[in-house]
Amino acid sequence: MTQVKAKKALGQHFLKDLNVAKRIADTIEKDQLPTDAKTWGELPVLEVGPGMGVLSQFLMKAGRNVKAVELDSESVEFLNKVFPDLEVIEGDFLKMGLKELFSGKFAIIGNYPYNISSQIFFKVLDYKEDIPVVAGMLQKEVAERICCKPGTKVYGILSVLLQAWYDCEYLFNVPPGVFSPPPKVMSGVIRLTRNSRTSLGCNEKLFKTIVKTAFGQRRKTLRNSLGGLIPADAPIMKEPIMALRPERLSVEDFITLTIAASK
Repeated sequence: MTQVKAKKALGQHFLKDLNVAKRIADTIEKDQLPTDAKTWGELPVLEVGPGMGVLSQFLMKAGRNVKAVELDSESVEFLNKVFPDLEVIEGDFLKMGLKELFSGKFAIIGNYPYNISSQIFFKVLDYKEDIPVVAGMLQKEVAERICCKPGTKVYGILSVLLQAWYDCEYLFNVPPGVFSPPPKVMSGVIRLTRNSRTSLGCNEKLFKTIVKTAFGQRRKTLRNSLGGLIPADAPIMKEPIMALRPERLSVEDFITLTIAASK
């Protein structure tokens, strides 16, 4: 069967380097997971955007229970013919109810479409109790943003919200030349493993609002950007933290602000 044509509208850049594909697949294997996450190396796997199955084949060879979600009907047809043992679900990952796909916890992996990579990770947060491991490849800028620490220019909303619930690791770079067509930017492979946090200790919805509001006006100090959310007479308004910009704050700092806004 002929190769699938990459569609720009879907953000498709098909990985063609088998060595890179195997390295990505191996990131969720038991022997490569952090010590406290080894048991998750046997979970079923949901692959997002399998394309022509370059990553899928290594996941299947590892003996994992793999399901793949693919929006592109041409790719679905290709996968069904080339990988008849792979369960391919045609549909939009962002609109799916993921609990229906597996009876328990599962891992997510993929060569994520560049145009929706951030949205994919926001959706993962909605299922954080069901998805203890997430790995895969996305544009380097977004990969770095997810994993970076406070005090860096790329630290933002996605960094804080994901790091509140996951340990985020930047694993390795992937150059444009291993894709067809090659993207204009470098790619990065990351892995997220669920941390031990069971609760933020504050209103989670308000926490998200605080984070999004602060970074929505990231050039302003917190005293100015959060003035409408934290009472003017709240003791924290006089604290040094309120003179900072949001990229200087840790997850714990944002939790402190949320608690203050709740009083």
